[in-house]
Formats: sequence, structure tokens, C-alpha cells
Amino acid sequence: MSKFEYPILSRADIISILAESQIAAVTDNDFKNVKPDFVSDLYTRLLIYLDALHEEDQGQVEFSALEQFENPDLLIGSIQVMNLYCRLREVVASLNCPMQFNLRDLVKPDSARAEFFISSILNFCLYKDTKMNLLRPIAEELTLLDEQRKEWEAKISQLNAEIAGYSEARERELPLVQEVDSKVKELREMIAGLNSNQMSLRTSFRNLKDKTGQMDEKISKAEFDLVQSVQENANLRSKIVQSPDKLQRALEERKLARDEAKTAERLAMQSFQEKTTIVEVYSKALKKMSKHFALMQAIHEQVNSAKSVEKEWKGLKAKLSDDAVLDKSLEAKLIERQGKGS
Repeated sequence: MSKFEYPILSRADIISILAESQIAAVTDNDFKNVKPDFVSDLYTRLLIYLDALHEEDQGQVEFSALEQFENPDLLIGSIQVMNLYCRLREVVASLNCPMQFNLRDLVKPDSARAEFFISSILNFCLYKDTKMNLLRPIAEELTLLDEQRKEWEAKISQLNAEIAGYSEARERELPLVQEVDSKVKELREMIAGLNSNQMSLRTSFRNLKDKTGQMDEKISKAEFDLVQSVQENANLRSKIVQSPDKLQRALEERKLARDEAKTAERLAMQSFQEKTTIVEVYSKALKKMSKHFALMQAIHEQVNSAKSVEKEWKGLKAKLSDDAVLDKSLEAKLIERQGKGS
């Protein structure tokens, strides 16, 4: 027990402290004429206030002990007095009281001794209340820390449940992610092949365009030659005269010009047919390139979808990493809180 002094309280102080502590309401006359019932009741109330005696335990005696007496009803009062005496003697001895409590102090109490023992017990009550008031903030802080610990434990349990849910979701979505990765790989290979095919088509298109330009030049030249032939034919017609020789020569020149014009026309038709063929080839190439372009757009959309899925997967992975870091920080805080609480 912690040491404390034994200041002898005055009778007025004892009455005041008993009233303020709501232990008992006594008067000065009760101490002038001390009676056994009075001191027994007051000691009982003091022991109850010190939690050294419970009201429900007062007077309880085992039935096996009562069976040993012929008239147990006559001994119940004595047994209660002895129980109270034993408890008071233990309490007074634990307080290191300079005076020894004996049975006479209950059966035939003395006013001075009763006041001394009551003063000693009241001093210890005041000492206990003072210490409890000093310890109460610490107890409240410990209670608060315990509540915070329970909250952190609940939060940690919730976070662990969320982590487990994320882990299960990741395991469930892992085959889908692997499948998407394989599809993305296939699409990338397909895109590379289509890009190379597109480059070859562009080269073919440029070659065809160059050939078309050459054919356009040939057609323009043939048309120019045809116009010149028509003009020469007109000039020959204007030069026709009555002379047979001149006419014959003119006819021969005209025939020669006509043959040249037909040859030029035939060449122009051939050029036109070749140009038409080239245009058809261009049309077919354009249709084929349009199909490839539509296919490339569909592949591009699939790639964008795969990238969005991959981005969501990376977001979930990053969130799991953040949750793991938060979990470790919460565990560190919990260990720190437990260290402070201990």
C-alpha cells in the first residue's frame, strides 16, 4: 500500500466528510453515545464505499456451515459480526494503522477508538479518491486509445476484406487480361502486316499515277496531231483545182493525210482504251484500299479498346499497390498506438 498520514480528523470533519461522500448521515450525538449497531452500520458503509465489502455478500453463510449448529438462527447475527470484524481487521491491518482493531471495538465500542478508526478509514478514502482523480485522465486516455485501437482494427479488417476482394477480382480477371494481351499482340502483328501492305499499295498507286500521266501526255499529243490533220485536210480541200494532175496529187496527198489521220485516230483510241483500263485498275485498287482502310479502322478501334482495358488493369494494379502501402502504414500506426497504449 502507498504510504499516507493519519491526521486525526475532528468529529465535525468526520460528519462533514461522511455527508459529502454520501456514505452516511450521522450526528454529533451518535459519536457521544457510540452503540454497536451504529458502528457496525458505519463500518459496513465505509467498507462498501472502499469496495472491500459488497452489500449482497453481507451475512451470507454457507449452508454446510450452518448445518453444524443446532440453532443456526441464533448464530446468524454473530456470524455477520464476525465476518465484519474479520474484514475490518484485514482493512485496518493493510492500512498500517498504529492501533490494532479488535472484536471489542464492534461489540462494546469506545468513542475515542471508534473516531480514530473511522478517521483512519476516511483518510484512506480521501487518499484513494485523490489518487483515482489523478489516474482518471490516464484511464480516460487509455479508454480513448482502446476505442481508437478498436476503430483501427475494424478499419484494418475492412481494408483486408477490400484487399482480398481486389485480389479475387484480379485473379478472376487475370485470364481475361491474358486473353486481351494475346489479342493485342495479334492485332499489333496484323497492323504491322497491313502497314507494309499499305506501303506497297501506295507504291503501286504512285506507279499507276505516273503511267496515267504518261498516257495523258500521249493522248494530248494524239489529239493535237488529229487537229493538225484536220487543218491540213481543210487546206488541201481549198487547194483543189481543175487540173487532173494537181487533183491526183491532191487526192494522193489527201489520202496520205487521211491514212495518217486514221493512224493517229487508231493510236488515240488505243491510248483511250489503255487509259480506260488504267482507270479500271485504279478503281479496283481504290475499292481494295477502301476495304483495307475499313479493316484498319476496325482494328484501330479494337486496339483502342484493348488499350482502355489495359489502362483499367494498370489502374487496378496501381490501386492494389496503394492499398498495400496504406495497409502497411496502418499496421505501422497500429503498432505505434499499441506501443503508446502499453
